[in-house]
Amino acid sequence: MSGEEDRRIVEREVGVFADATPKASSRKTKREAAKERSQIGNSSARKIGEAVTVVGQKKFGEKLEEKEGTMTGNRMKTMILLAALTALVLILGQALGGRGGLLMALLVAGGMNFASYWWSDKIVLRMYHAQEVTEQEAPELYRMVRELVQRAQMPMPKVYVIPEETPNAFATGRSPEKAAVAVTEGLMRMLDRRELAGVMAHELAHVLNRDTLIMTVSAALAGAIGYLAQFAMFAGGLFGRSDDDEGPNPLVAIVGMVIAAIAAPMIQMAISRSREFIADETGARLTGDPQALASALRKIEGWSKQIPMHTGSPATAHLFIINPFAGGGLASLFSTHPATQARIERLEQMRF
Repeated sequence: MSGEEDRRIVEREVGVFADATPKASSRKTKREAAKERSQIGNSSARKIGEAVTVVGQKKFGEKLEEKEGTMTGNRMKTMILLAALTALVLILGQALGGRGGLLMALLVAGGMNFASYWWSDKIVLRMYHAQEVTEQEAPELYRMVRELVQRAQMPMPKVYVIPEETPNAFATGRSPEKAAVAVTEGLMRMLDRRELAGVMAHELAHVLNRDTLIMTVSAALAGAIGYLAQFAMFAGGLFGRSDDDEGPNPLVAIVGMVIAAIAAPMIQMAISRSREFIADETGARLTGDPQALASALRKIEGWSKQIPMHTGSPATAHLFIINPFAGGGLASLFSTHPATQARIERLEQMRF
């Protein structure tokens, strides 16, 4: 959309009101005329603001359409990975206990997903001692989030602040209507307004794309696999085979556990990494400023190495914009996030 088109939209929404401005006459006192002009001016200002919002929303919609094919392909990959993780749960259950193990796997996976769906947001916010804030308590942050959700045409999420010095942020909630975004105190101090807006747009993109639900489900399924493997060890399901041909085969069970131990975290990481790239792009399109998000990622990456996260658990690392528990060396191979430099390079190549 060109600047000329923007101007035409604003003019169409606002209308020409200059000629309607009242002038002092013999029938009206100067005070009455001034009051009427003030009322028209305020009304016009509101209309201009609404028109600018319309322009921003249209631009955001057009920008998303430009990459709809790529994003659809990434979503399809995510669904395939989720299906593979679910299948892994069922295969492991079958290998460990035959039909009984398969039923147990279904019950465990279903129970964990049910609990994660309804209570994961409350659990993770409490884990990090996050405090909900209002517009009066954090006016700049709250208004920034509100401006972004208006542009994205999504419900206003709850806004939380985490009492941590390390700069970071995450989004949670099972749906846009039940969403929450949380930032650390350190993030608000270390980033400028453009960079902070880029981070908040990234987190809102996770909500918009339903990533918070997808990541919760993937984490629950990976946890179910670990639970099944531990259960088999303690229950002695690996030792011996029943007369029933459908009982567990010890060799198959051992192989299944080894494969599950490697495949489950790998699939979960693949899901998380693909969602981060999508959220980066969606967030950059929402603000129209990919360079700001790239700068923010660079700062967060640098400061996170110097200031550790004192609360929480590595099990929730995939929720954050950058893994606050990441280590170097071999640990980097099992990171829940793509390399920060790769994300920055992608953002720097974007032109809107």
